[in-house]
Amino acid sequence: MPNKSIDDNLTQIPGRIRELREILEISAMDMAKDIGIPYETYAQYESGEADIPISALYKISNRLGTDTTVLLTGEAPRMDTASVCRAGKGIQVERYPGYEFSSLAYNFKDRTMEPLLVFLDPSKPPAPLVKHSGQEFNYVVEGVVKVTIGKREYDLNAGDTIYFDAGIPHGQAAVGAPAKFITIIQE
Repeated sequence: MPNKSIDDNLTQIPGRIRELREILEISAMDMAKDIGIPYETYAQYESGEADIPISALYKISNRLGTDTTVLLTGEAPRMDTASVCRAGKGIQVERYPGYEFSSLAYNFKDRTMEPLLVFLDPSKPPAPLVKHSGQEFNYVVEGVVKVTIGKREYDLNAGDTIYFDAGIPHGQAAVGAPAKFITIIQE
């Protein structure tokens, strides 16, 4: 595995969310409404029955007034001048079938963007298209990545980039062999 695994932390994320929500006296129903998802979906996130997409995790952390890193690791980011993430040491933040996301700046306080290293497994079915606020930038590191944005598809090779409105349904898939790309999401 190319990245530091935090499976224990991943299983603890729903409990951290529930604890902070209860401390702030926000009902689960209000939380779901505030972040714009159905209550049933939110309840599955908080119970651990469903993985929490990165876009929902950002909305939850914003609503709770905390950094996403707190929800992911149980610790607050510490760096405010610079944060180094050594090769293979990113924190895994989400697991869609066929996707492995690693946060590359998880220890920087008050981030205004989220750089992630993404590994794509072509043997798994592609995840459904997603949309979220802000903009997104993808840089293909290795392999071929098919990026779907709305009804258009773009085949990108190593070294190619794409920048787009993340409010349009989008997704990425490896073509033929495993692929790796860097995405930078700005909400």
